Amino acid sequence: KIGSSGTLSRVPEDPIFRLTFPQKEMLSQDDFENIVWLLETNASKKHKCSVVRSIQSRLNPHPDGQLEHNIPTLDGSPVSGIQHKYQQTVLIFPSFGQTCHAYCTFCFRWPQFVGVKDWQFATSESGRFQDYLRTHKEVTDVLITGGDPMIMSAKQLSLYIEPLLGNGFEHIRNIRIGTKSLAYWPYRFVSDSDADDILKLFEQVHQSGKKLFLMTHFVHAEELSTNIVERAIKRILSTGTQVRTQAPIMRGINDSSEAWTQLWQKQMNLGCIPYYMFVARDTGARQYFEVSLFKAWKIYQQAIQTISGLGRVVRGPIMSALPGKILVHGVSDTPLEKVFTLSFIQGRDSNWCNRPFFARFDSKANWLDDLTPAFGDKRFFYEEDLERILTTGSLKEQ
Repeated sequence: KIGSSGTLSRVPEDPIFRLTFPQKEMLSQDDFENIVWLLETNASKKHKCSVVRSIQSRLNPHPDGQLEHNIPTLDGSPVSGIQHKYQQTVLIFPSFGQTCHAYCTFCFRWPQFVGVKDWQFATSESGRFQDYLRTHKEVTDVLITGGDPMIMSAKQLSLYIEPLLGNGFEHIRNIRIGTKSLAYWPYRFVSDSDADDILKLFEQVHQSGKKLFLMTHFVHAEELSTNIVERAIKRILSTGTQVRTQAPIMRGINDSSEAWTQLWQKQMNLGCIPYYMFVARDTGARQYFEVSLFKAWKIYQQAIQTISGLGRVVRGPIMSALPGKILVHGVSDTPLEKVFTLSFIQGRDSNWCNRPFFARFDSKANWLDDLTPAFGDKRFFYEEDLERILTTGSLKEQ
């Protein structure tokens, strides 16, 4: 195909196009035809919104118990705008950070952006989440997420970070910021009006003795191909901040070992640390993007061979599921049967971590719910404890 500029166009197969432009196949055929009919018949705005909300509600807006099981309480009341799933880590959703520089078509945080208040996680002020953190000395890490916190001004972001550097928060050792801004708007760290103030805030964290990590989302090496993103990363690293990278494996975007080799090698060249390869979560247009666990593992296994030991700290493929972050170590042929070997990187019960367990091999399995225990076991080892945790809400209040 030839684009309007006369250059060769790869649309719609181009990975960056699929990353940023919705495709009709992301909806079921019936849902797509319903939307077309509403537009062609000039249906009322109220009717269109009602149909769209119905479709969205069937796309599993909050997978893995985020609304039911991740929201903690303080003095008997829920603490809005934070999640506490794992013992050491609390997620914070600033109300000023609930949009993004652009929207990824596969974003599992899409409910933050569609205007349904009951679906959003957002804290409008920092005092209550600070009170929660003061009373939970087991928490060592805070992850500021969204949306994208880097759409906030330096002044707004400092309201969430600076208090954590003072008295009462000595147990908080690491502050993380989840962001896509380095791919979509690296100017945020170079030439925006308060770019220097952002970097000064980063330096302030480093000088306090705590560690700051920019958890960046790059899904394809093309996102790292510009001079401005290289300048942005260099400036960030100069503040003492560590840049770690993570991405999901997505069909039609990066579902090849070559794509991941290029991505990881480029990140390492720029001083970033490859961190996680995720599996598509059970939400939104998952059926359009998902690849099987077996294929994801093969891609990871082939790509990891091509980079040096410095890059082999990246872990994957990982399912961020209801019980925790589950790593697919690989496929093994045992004397009894062929199995997936799995373990927890993080769990609702920290005692589950790094305990290998086994699922019957299924080449078509895409998610934890598709797997069954191996060797005749009726349940996976963690399931009874998980039921207890979900029933009692043991992480919700102490």
